[in-house]
This record gives sequence, structure tokens and C-alpha cells, in this order.
Amino acid sequence: MRRISMFFLGLTVIELGLGFNAGAQDKPTEKAPAALATLATGPKAEFLEEIAYYEQRYVRLAEAVPAEKYPWKPAEGVRSIGEVYTHIVAANYGVARSLGTQPPAGLDFKALTGMSTDKAKTVQALKDSFAHFRQAIQALSDADADKPQKMFGRQTTLRGSFLMITGHFGEHLGQSIAYARMNGVVPPWTEEQQQQQKQAEKPKP
Repeated sequence: MRRISMFFLGLTVIELGLGFNAGAQDKPTEKAPAALATLATGPKAEFLEEIAYYEQRYVRLAEAVPAEKYPWKPAEGVRSIGEVYTHIVAANYGVARSLGTQPPAGLDFKALTGMSTDKAKTVQALKDSFAHFRQAIQALSDADADKPQKMFGRQTTLRGSFLMITGHFGEHLGQSIAYARMNGVVPPWTEEQQQQQKQAEKPKP
């Protein structure tokens, strides 16, 4: 298990590092509502940009992983590929509830894990949960940024909770990247960057 953990850590640093280096090439708003492109600055606006960034990566990676790989896990006692995605789905609804926006009527949190082997349902659930989460953030006010807020069992401020949520997204994105790589799937944004580099390295006629 220690070897697996170190492997995850190495791949996470590499893949997320590529994402930061290629920041100018990434266009997260192409995969998210166009309204995000015109947001003003401020804690809420900046957090919405982070949500858009992670949403397009989670959805694109979930779409790239073959359906038959969704039950795959590196060892017993840990989440499968599909279960990581449904964990993010549940977290999006749960965190939104903590911030004051209730989940859709009839949402069964226990049933979310049950759909983790169904790629189509899981991908759609990811999209729906991120849409709900964005609405929850839009309902907040920058004026409340320093108000007390409890998140993930810790007492912080609303602004601090934004940082904690972003960290949670990053943790499980790194896990998902490692799982995908172990199954021969290159993250789409990394593949695009590699193709661009190959094109740039081609000798000009």
C-alpha cells in the first residue's frame, strides 16, 4: 500500500504540475457556463473559477475512462474509479447543503455509490452536481467572506471553506489521474498539450 501511495503522489505532482504550466492553454470556461467568463473579482468569483477548472477536469477524465474500468480499484478497502467520482458528486451536494442550499428533493445520498459502476449515470451525476454546487455559491455574498463557517468538521470562515473545498477537489483529482494512468488512460488535457508540443517541434518546411 505504501508503494501505491507513493505512486499516486508522484503522478499527482506530475499531472497537476502539467496543468499549472499549461494554464495559458487551458480554457475551463469552454466546458462551463459562458457566464463564468465575465465574473468580477472577489472571493466568490475567484472560487467559481476554481469550480469551473475542476469541473471540466473531472468530467473530461470521467468521460475518457472506459466504462469497463469504473469498478477498478488498486487494492481492497479503497474507492474504485467510479466511487471516486460519486464521492465528488455526494460532496458537491453535501457541501452545498453546508453553505445553505439544500439538495434536490428526493436525492438519496446512499444511492449515489450504487451508480458508480455505470459510466453514463456517473458522468451525468457529476455534471448535475457541479451545476447545483455553482448555484449554491452564486447564492452567497462576498460580504459574508469572514463569517464563521464549519466545513469538513473544522471551524473556519466562509473564505476559509473555499480553500478547504478546493483542496478536497485537488486531492481527489490527483487520485483520479493516478487511477486513470494505471489503466492506460492519459488525461485529455495532458494529451492535448503533448500533441501541441509535437506539432511545435516539427521542423518547418
